[in-house]
Amino acid sequence: MIEVILREDVKSLGKAGEMIRVKPGYARNYLLPQGLAFEATEGNKKRIEAETRARSVRGQAERTEAERFAATLGAVTLSLAGKAGEEGKLFGSITSQDIAEALAAHGHQVDRRRIELEHPIKTLGHHTVGIRLHPEVRAEVGVSVVAE
Repeated sequence: MIEVILREDVKSLGKAGEMIRVKPGYARNYLLPQGLAFEATEGNKKRIEAETRARSVRGQAERTEAERFAATLGAVTLSLAGKAGEEGKLFGSITSQDIAEALAAHGHQVDRRRIELEHPIKTLGHHTVGIRLHPEVRAEVGVSVVAE
């Protein structure tokens, strides 16, 4: 077994910055060439500590920015129109793509994959939709669906 320090999160092994023991072939043939790990030498330990500090500072800045953007999005209420039947059910549906386009029209660029919509909206009325901006920050946007 050989000790390595992970540079990035590796599924089933550990998080970035952790020191782990792996088989020499796995380290030599996969982790080291892919840049996912360093050998656990004193110089590399100091290097990983510096990278971890920089990553935490960058992560904190990203979180602060995401919290600011979440406050902006929290005040947004979208109004989307769709053809509906008499019982208030839409003939089509409102998807995350429709919500992303409506947000872009309001000047807020959000990737549609960050919109947490379990199922497409198929009824008229007011719905609350979550948007994952950061692993620890979530915003909620109001979506009013009206008949055309």
